[in-house]
Amino acid sequence: MKNICVYLGSNPGSRVEYRESVLQLGNVLVQNNIDLVYGGSRLGLMGELSNQVLKKNGKVTGVMPKNLFPENVVNTQLTHLIYVEDMHERKKKMADLSDGFIALPGGIGTFEELFEILSWAQLGIHKKPIGLLNIKGFYDPVISLLHNTIKEGFMKESNLKLLLVSSNPAELVNMMKEYVPPVMEQKWNELKI
Repeated sequence: MKNICVYLGSNPGSRVEYRESVLQLGNVLVQNNIDLVYGGSRLGLMGELSNQVLKKNGKVTGVMPKNLFPENVVNTQLTHLIYVEDMHERKKKMADLSDGFIALPGGIGTFEELFEILSWAQLGIHKKPIGLLNIKGFYDPVISLLHNTIKEGFMKESNLKLLLVSSNPAELVNMMKEYVPPVMEQKWNELKI
């Protein structure tokens, strides 16, 4: 695993543990010779992670849509900064550059990126590992939602195996390095194949 795309908040969040875990993840990525791919911001958890990786002499690629955010949002100290036309191209570019994905606490944008890459895995568009760094139980409601989705008949239980979950950055990266894509159940309940 050479590159991991990390989805995380452009705000710092309300808990000191978020920042602490982000700094730990930055250290773990560098210790494992894994380059960071992310959205390119200098602010919030995004900025903390990119700056930590750079501080430890790791490599960071940021992918930023042109003219969507003010210039002072962009981290100009990155190893590589790629400008793209829009958010759709940004997500595709980050996915193409990465061997795996990790979601940390964040807002709607982070959720959207996580669910899109999870959906792509369910459909077989990619077979890369997807991790949740579940700091202070931040993602417990999402995990609960996924279990409810299975219970209500909208998702197969095998889909949960697409998602690796840990509250420990080193453990999560190790899980991702050892990931073997699961065998998926037939997606459609009414289709007999």
